[in-house]
Amino acid sequence: MSQNPVLRHDWQLDEVQALYALPFNDLIFNAQVVHRAHFDANEIQISSLLSIKTGSCSEDCGYCPQSARYDSDITPEALMPIDKVLEAAQAAKNQGASRFCMGAAWRKPKDKDIERVVEMVQGVKAMGLETCVTLGMLTDEQTLRLKDGGLDYYNHNLDTSEDYYSEVITTRTYQDRLDTLARVRDAGINVCCGGIVGMGETDVDRAKLLQELANLPKHPESVPINMLVQVEGTPLMGTEALDPIIFIRTVAVARIMMPESRVRLSAGRNNMSDEMQALCFLAGANSIFYGDKLLTTDNPMTNQDLALFARLGVRTGGSSYAA
Repeated sequence: MSQNPVLRHDWQLDEVQALYALPFNDLIFNAQVVHRAHFDANEIQISSLLSIKTGSCSEDCGYCPQSARYDSDITPEALMPIDKVLEAAQAAKNQGASRFCMGAAWRKPKDKDIERVVEMVQGVKAMGLETCVTLGMLTDEQTLRLKDGGLDYYNHNLDTSEDYYSEVITTRTYQDRLDTLARVRDAGINVCCGGIVGMGETDVDRAKLLQELANLPKHPESVPINMLVQVEGTPLMGTEALDPIIFIRTVAVARIMMPESRVRLSAGRNNMSDEMQALCFLAGANSIFYGDKLLTTDNPMTNQDLALFARLGVRTGGSSYAA
């Protein structure tokens, strides 16, 4: 295959499958070539994620303990007071985060909720942090209000392929997600969009997910690659664990297909060895979530991440392109 990191939006399924099928060393090499053409290979961007409204969600996402439909250990919490959110943002900045992400367990927010979130966004931006929120589906008016409020990124994952989607979620359609992404993009807000692997999907589903992401009119600026975190009480508890090599291949293929995007090693890191994470960074992941929680699931402690970075000789930062 060509090692020239050209931006493409016309990927065919057989091309994506051919990348996945490369000998592992060849795939990692090609991913590194692309990665180094666009980024400092020894720099990782740090984001922090806070659940600003927890539980009682009407959706039935099979992986999520925040759904009101499942008997998990999550205690529902109303939208956090703004001062508490800003305290968390300052703590994240003090620990090295450059982006602060706020997640609310809504199917779709009310207009009054958007106004409170905008206040949070403005407070966080005043600290010098990039801002990101994930709030579910938005109206045109709500999207524009977030843009006017200064929001930098909106997260809305596709989760999986369109073919497998109904096996995981039935309360909203794949097209609903694509419509929200288009609305956010049209408003001029950066897009954070990826998926979850290890939910029982096939190799073809993983290829189709990356094909869908890379063939969007503009690649997402951030692409989170999540490993399913199995939570007691959710339908996907007990799913057969994914081969770590397949996960690393997914990171590498995402890097090749979306050369200028930050590929974020996201949920599931708590169950990854240092060696697996190191291979993910070698495969082109150059962003992580910091802190001991990802919304409601465990994440490696900050000091563990710093120790790993020191062993690997990587720095934290946020510049996009290699010097």
